[in-house]
Amino acid sequence: MNQTPDFDRLDRALAKWPRVTLTHTPTPLEHLPRLSAHYPAHSLMLKRDDCTGLAMGGNKARQLEFYLGEAQVQGCDTVLSTGAVQSNYMRMLAAAAAKLGFECHIQLETRVKSNDTDYLESGNVLLDKLFGAHIHSFAEGEDEHGADKKLKQIADQLAADGKQPYIVPLAPVEQPKGALGYALAARELAEQFMQQGIEPDMIVVGSGSGLTHAGLLTGFRTLGMSIPVIGMCVRRPVEAQYPRILSTCRKVERMLGLEEVVKEFDIEVSDLALAPGYGQVSQKVVQTIQDVAALEGILLDPVYSAKTVAGTLMMLESGMLEDKNNIVMIHTGGTPALFAYRKQILSLPEFGL
Repeated sequence: MNQTPDFDRLDRALAKWPRVTLTHTPTPLEHLPRLSAHYPAHSLMLKRDDCTGLAMGGNKARQLEFYLGEAQVQGCDTVLSTGAVQSNYMRMLAAAAAKLGFECHIQLETRVKSNDTDYLESGNVLLDKLFGAHIHSFAEGEDEHGADKKLKQIADQLAADGKQPYIVPLAPVEQPKGALGYALAARELAEQFMQQGIEPDMIVVGSGSGLTHAGLLTGFRTLGMSIPVIGMCVRRPVEAQYPRILSTCRKVERMLGLEEVVKEFDIEVSDLALAPGYGQVSQKVVQTIQDVAALEGILLDPVYSAKTVAGTLMMLESGMLEDKNNIVMIHTGGTPALFAYRKQILSLPEFGL
């Protein structure tokens, strides 16, 4: 690699933050030869964070290592969080709580209007129940502050009952500890690039809450590496996501005791694959799920990773990435949600339904 990563700088910055181990890392960095063959001037790779090990894998395990590390230090016995009905975060929190011996309460928000029993009862919801989580409901889908307020009320009642609750936040907070998990993942990727002799031209990652995107970007810049990190919007359009990522990067920098290592021009976001909205799938996204499964034997989830890959392919097909030869996409997991989107996936013409 042309840039020698400053591993010591990042290690020192992360050392003060408590952490538990929930992941099987390093996860593979896998070349996609059959998919790449459709784009002859490009080499497409997938960072397989669907292989983190916990509860069928996913990126949230890296984030939860830092939140639940703090929960243990604080002597908490109960953890809570809020997310969509098919939230990967809630599924992994429930599993991590079971593994570490916490009582778990999750609040499921109605972000996607659906009466489909697959969506409401299968996929992540089924696993939430298997892991023993106490499930609460919140009728609104785009009210982060309202969801947080309701979650705080649940936590207050648990405290009144003698519990020691810890809230894992999803809305923006001053210390987004989950992003530290992806600053650490940037280190892991840098080591893999060195070991495999890869010179990446860009990294593409789903950008929703922003912790994975901002953590990766801040981690690479702390290492002294200038690789472009493109956030593929999965919940908000560019004009709303850009300031969210900038704000999160600034918070992570303060947590790491750094000056501004991320410049405003470093923050790149695209909403090419966002339509028709969060938790909803276009024909292009469904086709991408089928193509990657049939060509590479890899399953993409419909909410995050399929939009990351679909958006990358759309950029390639439009000629936007002519100078980007080596492209690394982050597979953030979420495979259980495939079962919740059964009808949409089977709508492809080749399935004949």
